[in-house]
Amino acid sequence: MGKVVWKPGTFLYPIPAVMVSLGDMEKSNIITVAWTGIINTCPPIVYISVRPERYSYRLIQKSKEFVINLTTEKLAFATDWCGVRSGAKFDKFKEMKLTKEKADFVKCPMIKESPVSVECRVIEERSYGTHTQFVAEVLAIHADEKYIDSNGGFDISKCNLISYSNGGYYTQGKKVGKFGFSVKKKKNDKNIHKNSRK
Repeated sequence: MGKVVWKPGTFLYPIPAVMVSLGDMEKSNIITVAWTGIINTCPPIVYISVRPERYSYRLIQKSKEFVINLTTEKLAFATDWCGVRSGAKFDKFKEMKLTKEKADFVKCPMIKESPVSVECRVIEERSYGTHTQFVAEVLAIHADEKYIDSNGGFDISKCNLISYSNGGYYTQGKKVGKFGFSVKKKKNDKNIHKNSRK
């Protein structure tokens, strides 16, 4: 059985479903974004893409900063609601009973209920048609300590992060490997090499 050919479109799924908080501690907003990702490692640079007609678009252009908040299964309803309601009409923090948390480097509030909040400052804007890409440098990452393992790493399996795929929200699946596992030598392999030298 072969593959069905479709016309060009956005089908690079799954992708993160994040809530982006902006504004300041007094007057803030949340926009749900799925068009987001990593651009560079050092310095750490990420992006979000936003339609110019969105209420949050002008807020980002004015402040040049935002916070990317990862979302969980428990936050799925709020994630969707904040994506379909306008901040011009609703106080999304209040409506979704989300807690504002002060960031270290930007004026935007973080979402306390999010397991990870990433402070970002815009360094470039690029318009591609339907969306404008806001390229931003990562200033700080805040991870909820209840998800930190004994080695000081973030245990993603504990918080049930969600992703977005073709109109739906999905929980993360089980871990099937880690970076480099395909080329890592097993203990038995070392013994085989030692024995082969005898």
